[in-house]
Amino acid sequence: GRGTATFDGLSIAWATIEHLHESNRCRALFATHFHELTALAARLPRLFNATVRVKEWEGEVVFLHEVVPGAADRSYGIQVAKLAGLPAAVIERAKLVLAKLEAEERASPRGFDELPLFSATPRPPPPRAGAVEGVIAALAALHPDEMSPRDALEALYALKAKAAKES
Repeated sequence: GRGTATFDGLSIAWATIEHLHESNRCRALFATHFHELTALAARLPRLFNATVRVKEWEGEVVFLHEVVPGAADRSYGIQVAKLAGLPAAVIERAKLVLAKLEAEERASPRGFDELPLFSATPRPPPPRAGAVEGVIAALAALHPDEMSPRDALEALYALKAKAAKES
């Protein structure tokens, strides 16, 4: 993104995936260009990698518009830049820069598995014993058909305050 360094973006994406998986526990589609994040599927039991099938043909890349299980085996950024119409000189220079960066990466890998970023995502504390039961009991004691709208609203605010105090 704008103004985001590589490790900033990787860290934000990583933490977001952990949060969605552990705290929200929601279903989500999460698209990223950080291939390193696909390794999280081995550590987060409900995380599932999917990728779009690609075919390389005569030096060109063809996106097959089919989503399949697994992670992308490589990046196609330069091919996409070519498809987008960037000048040939830019594409050729990008290939040279990429080759140099990949060679440097192979010479001294980052040690993705050793990053201290992957610590257990803090889970919300469980409700105190009796906290939920107290709110449920107060809710069960209400008779909404016998309450005025004003009384119902006041009861709702009282339940909200009780839940906040007891949790």
